[in-house]
Amino acid sequence: MGTNQKQILKHILSNTDYSMDNSSRSLISLEGLDRNDILGLLRQAATFEAKPDRKILDGKVVATLFFEPSTRTRLSFETAVNRLGGRVIGFSDAATTSSSKGETLKDTIMMVSNYADLIIMRHYLEGAAKYASEISPVPIINAGDGANQHPSQTMLDLYSMLKTQGRLDGLEIFLVGDLKYGRTVHSMLTAMRFFNPTFHFISPEELRMPAEYKEFCRENGIRFTEHSEFNENVISEADIIYMTRVQRERFTDLMEYERVKDSFILRNDMLAGTKPNLRILHPLPRVNEISQDVDSNPKAYYFQQAKNGLFVREALICNALNLL
Repeated sequence: MGTNQKQILKHILSNTDYSMDNSSRSLISLEGLDRNDILGLLRQAATFEAKPDRKILDGKVVATLFFEPSTRTRLSFETAVNRLGGRVIGFSDAATTSSSKGETLKDTIMMVSNYADLIIMRHYLEGAAKYASEISPVPIINAGDGANQHPSQTMLDLYSMLKTQGRLDGLEIFLVGDLKYGRTVHSMLTAMRFFNPTFHFISPEELRMPAEYKEFCRENGIRFTEHSEFNENVISEADIIYMTRVQRERFTDLMEYERVKDSFILRNDMLAGTKPNLRILHPLPRVNEISQDVDSNPKAYYFQQAKNGLFVREALICNALNLL
């Protein structure tokens, strides 16, 4: 960690003005959080970055139920539990569970809640996490539900922005690629409503930001513009470029996927005229939307961003279990 990053981390840790309303323990989306809640969680993430290994979860069992494939999200949640002294049960392939025999989601949740203090769930259906939270006697953390929300990813995105920019307020954020199905960008709009951002939506016509999210921006006074081109001139004023993968698994028409999958690719030569503070984020996995030659550019931050997920998810787990 560079000197400037250490100073920013110290600043986050020294700010004691952030508080949280801990009345609700499940994290399904960020809609129920306010500015202080978000900043409070980010401050807690900073404390875990300073000291990630603790025994806070000694005696606790956390279930990870991943009905949809995942690498970073599942491993970072499980690493977080292990570093905090807890134990993990669960599955990473629903085909190996009783759901493959026809067991309902309700029955799975009720059964697993007998064994665990917290359930972390990823599901391919929008709204599945909310439904689980309504029937579960233990807290639920949404690790992604279809094309809907991915709140833990957004919290680590915000933490990455705070660390690299030194602020969240007033940022120029460029969202690029799959804005129709990209649950990470949908969650980001919800979280950033408290921080006066300007969003730039850059996507092919078929993958534009859905109308309901643009209406959300208007209702909350969030400035945004839409672009159909992606070049060095368009991104010259960006503080954050947030690249996304065109998600083959969300398409029912594979011809449409083939037509748009390589629409926007970030190359290293596009970054020459960008702002010095620019950082490039990506929720990963990357396919080919960021050229390999960008990786060595100091403005590339996506691998560090993934590392930040550990500290943020430690904070989210402890908050869900009322241990903060």
